[in-house]
Order: sequence, then structure tokens, then C-alpha cells
Amino acid sequence: MVIKLKHELIVNSYKTIDGRGANVQITGNGCITLQYVSNVIIHNVHVYNCLPSGNTNIRSSPTHIGYRGKSDGDGISIFGSRNIWIDHCALSHCTDGLIDAIMGSTSITISNNYFSHHDEVMLLGHDDKYLPDLGMQVTIAFNRFGEGLVQRMPRCRRGYIHVVNNDFFEWKSYAIGGSANPTINSEGNRYTAPGDPSAKEVTKREDTNEGEWSDWNWRTNGDIMVNGAFFVPSGEGASSLQYSKASSVEPKSATLIDQLTMNAGVLGGPRYACI
Repeated sequence: MVIKLKHELIVNSYKTIDGRGANVQITGNGCITLQYVSNVIIHNVHVYNCLPSGNTNIRSSPTHIGYRGKSDGDGISIFGSRNIWIDHCALSHCTDGLIDAIMGSTSITISNNYFSHHDEVMLLGHDDKYLPDLGMQVTIAFNRFGEGLVQRMPRCRRGYIHVVNNDFFEWKSYAIGGSANPTINSEGNRYTAPGDPSAKEVTKREDTNEGEWSDWNWRTNGDIMVNGAFFVPSGEGASSLQYSKASSVEPKSATLIDQLTMNAGVLGGPRYACI
């Protein structure tokens, strides 16, 4: 089936979207929104060509309709949510990010997906000054970052990001970027650099200089570098390209995350004028 949305599809807590055994395509306006929810699985769906929508009343549950501001056009938008699993999906050609996780979201696994034909693939973290994202923990595992991708696979702010056993087939700018001192543990990935000699580096520190990012814990362990790709490590033990353990694993502000997400299923936030 092809589900063409007029506006955002708002998912409540304790829900599974399961496309196994069928060809389920989700496209149109808004696409999938997870806001202040928990325990959600999205499995085996194709999300593409997502456009901004909103500034209208949209149903948020079987019994409630509320006014929503304009969405960004993400494929999957995760906002102030936790315990999320996105698995065996295909995502491409969206207006903003294919997957964005912001505003204190945490405990997220993104696995076995195929990403293609997009510029800013994945954003983890709302803003450099947004402290609750210190508690963000995301695992990105067994994904294929494929044809036509440019950057943000992911782009991280604060938090702890484990990037493990992925295949980075193409990027035009960089693969993994970040700001505001995130901890990034890159382990067992294959990075195939593009032909452009100016884009061989896997990593990019955004809006900062080496004096500021030299103590950020960015690690590479068992990664395979192809066609001149190279990962610039930093932080403890950065003089070696091989590490057996990453530090800064424990969330630094889990209490703040609990406060943000304790009322699962309640809509709110700066984009929404009323409920």
C-alpha cells in the first residue's frame, strides 16, 4: 500500500508500525511524528518525499484533535521521546532530515535501514546550548548509507552515539559530524570515501577549532577505511587509531530526560499553539 499523508501521522506511546510481509510506503505531508512518547517500534516501511505541513488542526489520538504549527518535512521526527526502535526501513528524498531526534530524546536504536538520495540525513540533538541532550543515547547499527547522500550520518550534539557495523557507501561532504562535545564511538564500520579528494575525511567538527574539540571523545575501533577515507579521532588516547573502549557512556542528565518524557503521549513544545 501507499499511504499519502495530508498532514503529520502522530504516533502515540506503546505502538508498533509493522510493515513485514507487505510493501508499505509512507509519503506526502508531514510524515511520521513521535512527540513526547515512549516505547515505539517502526519496522519495514519505506518513507520518502516528505514535505512540510501544518498550521491547522490535526488528530493526535482517536479522541483528540489539536492545532499544530508547521512541520519541517522530516521522514521520522523524534521529539522529546524515548525507547524508540527504527528497524529495516528505507528512507529517502525528504525536505529536512530523514530521521531527526531532538529535544531530550534518548534510548533510540536505528538499525538495519537503507538511507539514500538525501542531503542532511540524520540530526541527533536540538541545539548546542540545549543541556537535556547531554543524556541522549543513540545506537546506529547495521545500516546502509547508500547512494546520493551528502552529510549528517549522523550530525550529533552532546550525548553518546554508538555507530557500529554500518556500511557508509557514499558521502559528498562528510559522514559523521558534531558539535558541543558529543561522545562518538565508531566501531566496525566500513567507510568508502568519494572520489573527491577534499571529502576523504569521515569526521567533521562543526563551528569549532581544534583547540576546542581536541578533548572530545571521538573513537574509531576496527573500522575499515576504503578509497582514502580517514577518521580523525580525539579525546583520551587519540594518538592511536585503535581503541577497545569508549568513555563517557553514562548519561549526564537522565533526570532531565525523565522530566521531559514522563507524560508520554502528551503533545506540546514550541511549535504548538494549543492542544
